[in-house]
Amino acid sequence: MHAGEILRRRGLLTDDQLSQSLQKDPSDVVQTAVALGYVDEREALRVLAEEVGLDFVDLREIDVDLKALEGFPQKLIYRNSLFPIGFEGDSILVATSDPLDLYPLDEASSATGKNIIPVVAANDEIARLMNQHLGVGSETIEGLMAAKGPEDEVELLEQIESDGSELSEMAQEASVVRLVNEILLEAIQSRTSDVHIESQGSGLVVRFRIDGILHTQPTPPEINRFQAAIISRLKIMARLNIAEKRLPQDGRIKLRVHGRDVDIRLSVIPMIHGESLVMRVLDKSSMKFDLQGLGMSPDIFQRFSKIIELPHGIILVTGPTGSGKTTTLYSSLLQIRSPATKIITTEDPVEYQLDGINQIQVHPKIGLTFAASLRSILRHDPDVVLVGEIRDLETAENAIQASLTGHLVFSTLHTNDASGAFTRMGDMGVEPFLVAGTVEAVMAQRLLRRLCKHCKEPFTPTSDDAPPDFAWDSLGDGQIYRPVGCRECRGFGYSGRMGIYELLVTNDDIRQLAQERASSWDIRRAAVKNGMRTLRMDAWDKVVAGDSSVDEVLRVTKGEQM
Repeated sequence: MHAGEILRRRGLLTDDQLSQSLQKDPSDVVQTAVALGYVDEREALRVLAEEVGLDFVDLREIDVDLKALEGFPQKLIYRNSLFPIGFEGDSILVATSDPLDLYPLDEASSATGKNIIPVVAANDEIARLMNQHLGVGSETIEGLMAAKGPEDEVELLEQIESDGSELSEMAQEASVVRLVNEILLEAIQSRTSDVHIESQGSGLVVRFRIDGILHTQPTPPEINRFQAAIISRLKIMARLNIAEKRLPQDGRIKLRVHGRDVDIRLSVIPMIHGESLVMRVLDKSSMKFDLQGLGMSPDIFQRFSKIIELPHGIILVTGPTGSGKTTTLYSSLLQIRSPATKIITTEDPVEYQLDGINQIQVHPKIGLTFAASLRSILRHDPDVVLVGEIRDLETAENAIQASLTGHLVFSTLHTNDASGAFTRMGDMGVEPFLVAGTVEAVMAQRLLRRLCKHCKEPFTPTSDDAPPDFAWDSLGDGQIYRPVGCRECRGFGYSGRMGIYELLVTNDDIRQLAQERASSWDIRRAAVKNGMRTLRMDAWDKVVAGDSSVDEVLRVTKGEQM
């Protein structure tokens, strides 16, 4: 049972407060509920400590034995908000603000060779001890970085040169190189999709997006001394202009980590407190473009597999940024790829290079847009065309023209559901009879976090645990699962993600409605009447199957129409 459930059961949170906290930040329900003013942190931690049989201590009232710090890995302190406060016999007393996550304590025991006795304390008090006793000298951060020697584990595939400036020279010092490599190595090992390095008023903040959720990474306070050097080091690695701090810049870094090739797309934007940097991590070795392995239900998989074999028409995949559209499209192309089929894509950017498929990187600054590249592609004798995104009328018209001349066209739109694709193209100015006559299917999708198979906990839900539209009729033995958190999932309760899908196949009813400029809701209602399962329905099937949780479905499908 996770912390939020315990606090609800013990009466510290209402159902609504728990739901609001989970939707805002499911990775740290307690601190989120505290920030929202729903619960007092110390009261909540006392209850959690009591629940798991640990002592709660007020660090303001005890004397810390600094000898406990000797040999204790500082990396664990910063990353997990722990602090060794003394001894009990041969064991080390360690304060933690997360009594349900014992994985870092196991790590500490392995690193020190001593038994660890956990006690529970407020997060702000642990942070105070970290700032008070770990110092601000460079030797502290050097100790943090020396723990793994990441400079030997992260190999930059493109050589870089210094421009001779003081900042450039500082960015290439061994200490800065090790620190940047440590950040990159940790991101890759934790399956991070995006690394955020933000300059804020309080200093440098590092956040990792793991399975779609942002997690703030604990860092030593003295990292702020290296703020300019860290950002400059990453800009140098991406071959950007380190002297330019007024304009946004984009670049790319190619790495090899433990024999795995990793591409990093880097974006730098100037903010009021300094530059903010975001890196999209593309781990080529971890990507498997297998349509059958994406999590589609057998029915949707079979129907979609038939649709992508059509000789012509338009197939659209919709959803917000980061919902897995590119993975679905790449998997579709690889499934229909053959020596007898010419496939050309135009993308912005080309995220992964696919064997046997011709890929174009658009360059709008020189006039190579989606629309312009699509015109050229049609003179290149393709059978199948992928357009990264239909953003404007010209691209939409060119895609329609391609489908009308015997080509199968794949593309994406940013709409919330499948039926919205028809109205979106109409809003662009496309004639409704052209949309109705060319769009063969629309797949809407989202990504749902998968429950950790090592620690998920079964329970029998009541009407208080799930909304009325939950798939009660499919519940079977009456049990579903909820997250707990363990060593394998780093205490999150989830590990990995899977897709949920809504497949709208165009039939005569849908074509007629599209031609009449019917609303998205009317088209959706007709599609459901004809057998379409909505995103929410597909998500509930994943819950009943034990793959995800009710809270996760409510987070991902919040605001979705049924």
